[in-house]
Amino acid sequence: MGFAILAIGCVLCVEGLVLALAPSRLEDIILYLARISFNTRRRIGLFALALGILFVWLGRGQLGL
Repeated sequence: MGFAILAIGCVLCVEGLVLALAPSRLEDIILYLARISFNTRRRIGLFALALGILFVWLGRGQLGL
C-alpha cells in the first residue's frame, strides 16, 4: 500500500510541475491530442502504460522492494 501511495505522489508531483511551469504548452498538447485519431491516442496510451510498467518493474528491482 505504501508503494502505491508513493507512486501516486510521484505522478501528482510531475503533473503539478507541468501545470505550474508550462500551462500554455499543456494547452497546445491537449489541442494536438484532440486532432489525432482515436486509435493513435489509444496506441500512445498503451505505449505509455507499458513504459510505466517497465519503469516500476525496474525500480522495484533496483530498490529491493
